[in-house]
Amino acid sequence: MKHIPKPILLCFIIITCLFCIKCTGQQKSRSPKGYDLNNPVKYNMPEALHEISGIAFNKGNPDMMFAEQDEEGELFYFKPGSMNVKQIKFGQGGDYEDVAITNNQVIMLRSDGVLFTFPLDLKKAEATNVKQWDSLLPKGEYEGMYADDSDQSVYVLCKHCSIEKTSKTSTVFTLKLSADGSLKNAGQHTIDVGRVSKLAGVKKMNFHPSGLSKNPKTNEWYILSSVNKLLVIADTNWNVKEVYPLNRGKFGQPEGIAFDNQNNLYISNEGDKVGAGNVLKFTFKP
Repeated sequence: MKHIPKPILLCFIIITCLFCIKCTGQQKSRSPKGYDLNNPVKYNMPEALHEISGIAFNKGNPDMMFAEQDEEGELFYFKPGSMNVKQIKFGQGGDYEDVAITNNQVIMLRSDGVLFTFPLDLKKAEATNVKQWDSLLPKGEYEGMYADDSDQSVYVLCKHCSIEKTSKTSTVFTLKLSADGSLKNAGQHTIDVGRVSKLAGVKKMNFHPSGLSKNPKTNEWYILSSVNKLLVIADTNWNVKEVYPLNRGKFGQPEGIAFDNQNNLYISNEGDKVGAGNVLKFTFKP
């Protein structure tokens, strides 16, 4: 075998590495039935929603998306794809993590577990009859929330909770919303983190959920984890069924998740130093 000159050998190695990197970048992620996580419609957010966290629809209406961001006590609303964003002031600045709407009431979740409720009125720039709920949830850090239109139940996911003595489970708290915006406790459920780890192919995992929604077609829970870059699907009893790793190139910081009434899936990503916040739409295909 003839000796290959070092410059030629070096070029060959570089080209091979670049080809491998390109191939790796083109590897497709697995997707839940009905969706293609590799091909979203991308909606970039304006500067006001650079730090977009939670997203929601009112009765699944896809013409108007509601959102909040990490710093301002404001509810934002806009047509997906439009940079014309309006807002309703409801409180002081704070670390707000998610939003839900049901029975014409807005529920806002602050990271420390404090909740705010107020009537949805798009004609006003400042919310009225705002109620604050300080002690419904145990001390901890919270990021995900979902409100069910069928019975006005509100589900809140704990990211780190004082009542969780181990990392083997993640707690979901259920609240009941009254027509006047009052909230009361209605039980709790747990998610088996060991099952998440097993399906993700990881020996041990510290699971930190960041978003929650319910698939209106299957009634399955879709649980998002920004830290773990995972989409977890559980049945109606919170038994984990499927786990999908998320492509870090597409999902920079996934924190919000919602479905519209056409069963399309939306995931929001907080922006960073080089990119704007965005919402990714995954069209449902039976």
